[in-house]
Amino acid sequence: MQKLLIYGSSNVGVYSFVSEEISLLPPDCPQKVVEAFREVLGTEVLRVSVCNSPLLGVFVAGNSNGLLLPRYALAHEVELLKESIGGELNVEILSSRKSAVGNLILANDKAAVVSPLLEKKYSKLVEDVLGVEVVVRGIGGSPLVGSIAHVTNRGLLVFPLASDEELRELSEIFGVVADVGTVNRGSIFIRTGLVANSRGAIVGYDTTGPELMRIYQVFFGGGSS
Repeated sequence: MQKLLIYGSSNVGVYSFVSEEISLLPPDCPQKVVEAFREVLGTEVLRVSVCNSPLLGVFVAGNSNGLLLPRYALAHEVELLKESIGGELNVEILSSRKSAVGNLILANDKAAVVSPLLEKKYSKLVEDVLGVEVVVRGIGGSPLVGSIAHVTNRGLLVFPLASDEELRELSEIFGVVADVGTVNRGSIFIRTGLVANSRGAIVGYDTTGPELMRIYQVFFGGGSS
């Protein structure tokens, strides 16, 4: 794990997207950040924008099988992604009126939890692009499932309002250990301060020692449930 700032901000997950094989970072992201993502996560790093914005964690959802982008993604951005990774991953537009797809979809390589805010007609597209079973539900009373939790193929960290029953259900859905925690000195918006895959994790610089211990325990201290 490595603590990091991006643009001077601890909200590292707002500016990045990570899967098992690739990391997406903004075009003008400092080289030292790019190198940290390569070394810690063991991924290829692509510098891209989506919706002419550096907020990749907000606008991108996906897993090892595919990426979903909002309807407002620019044609040249989509083309760049398809040219770079299209042979290996599905890259598709989610034509929903909801543009912050990264906040509405929580996925690993086994399953995806999709927010009830996302129109039901798009569940099949999510299933097809990501190649996983889709479950439509909120978590802990929040529909922002991609913002208040982060999942990899090894673990799931959820904000503290999730109940024990929900943790058991989510653990079964994703096939991983699940537990509650926070990032960046108590932020419940897990995804804003954390990106991880099976090999490593990048966390916001303000994340405390106890928070780091919980993150390590969830993502690297155990195995599949």
